[in-house]
Amino acid sequence: MSAPDAWDEFELIDRLFRPLAEGALEALDLRDDAAAIPSRPDQDLIVTTDSIVEGVHFLPTDPADMVARKLLRVNLSDLAAKGAKPYGYFLNLCWPQGHNPIAQELFAAGLAKDQRTFGIKLFGGDTTSTPGPLTLGATMLGWVPSGRMVRRDGARAGDLLMVSGTIGDATLGLEAAQGGIAGFALWQNELLTHRYRLPTPRVDLSPSLGGVHAAADVSDGLIADAGHIATASGLGLEIDLDRLPLSPLAAEWVARQSDAAVALTRLATGGDDYEIVCASAAKVPQFTPIGRFVSGSGIRVRHGGHDLSVGRKGFRHGKDG
Repeated sequence: MSAPDAWDEFELIDRLFRPLAEGALEALDLRDDAAAIPSRPDQDLIVTTDSIVEGVHFLPTDPADMVARKLLRVNLSDLAAKGAKPYGYFLNLCWPQGHNPIAQELFAAGLAKDQRTFGIKLFGGDTTSTPGPLTLGATMLGWVPSGRMVRRDGARAGDLLMVSGTIGDATLGLEAAQGGIAGFALWQNELLTHRYRLPTPRVDLSPSLGGVHAAADVSDGLIADAGHIATASGLGLEIDLDRLPLSPLAAEWVARQSDAAVALTRLATGGDDYEIVCASAAKVPQFTPIGRFVSGSGIRVRHGGHDLSVGRKGFRHGKDG
């Protein structure tokens, strides 16, 4: 589809975003300033919102369709950590003045692709222009049985600290995307770059969270996000980096480093993994135990039987970008 030099807000909605509503009654054909969300018996509507900014959460050279999919996925990751089933979403898009409409078309195509993947539809939102960087926000809705949302503040002393999947690929992926990791082959750098650009929200694990006491997604960094659970629960935390689950590529990278403790700390504080970290009295399938919640406060990080001094525990909103 060819595009003019620029579309105004209503042309953009007509051409690119109304089709993404897919006829959803909630969206009111995107012709109103609001949406109508019907209630469901015995279900709580879970609402989460997150934004990504060019140069902070994605690179200016990242393809627009991948950026769109990342926007949806970082929000879907929050729903996954709450044990919620995705339902639909709203957009808030701040396009730089003179933004290329071809890139906007590609952005909408990325949204459409992940709508099919995750079974969601666009319910509404807002678009505007900005002199600043491309700034994208989404508000994601999901359903969970009444009173069953998994909160951050439910961890108990003695609970296992566990994390799904592997940690650190996104940290290495950013380095790979910014020029490549020395000593890694092209295909290795490309795999890691893809992991950074397109995280996989663990919505598949939502059913496994029914028995956990608390959970969060790993966006700011494993140590930081586990620490958020501990702080919200009024507890301390012990983390053993020797038990950190790594992909084969991350394990190879660690093996190449002169100081394993420093390398593992970097991976555990880097962020953008979008796995789920949780607290539970017993081991949960598909999760790796990496520590324990304890009485008191603070985070104790260990490697090789020794305590580590960890300064920056993860991404800090308002300080790191």
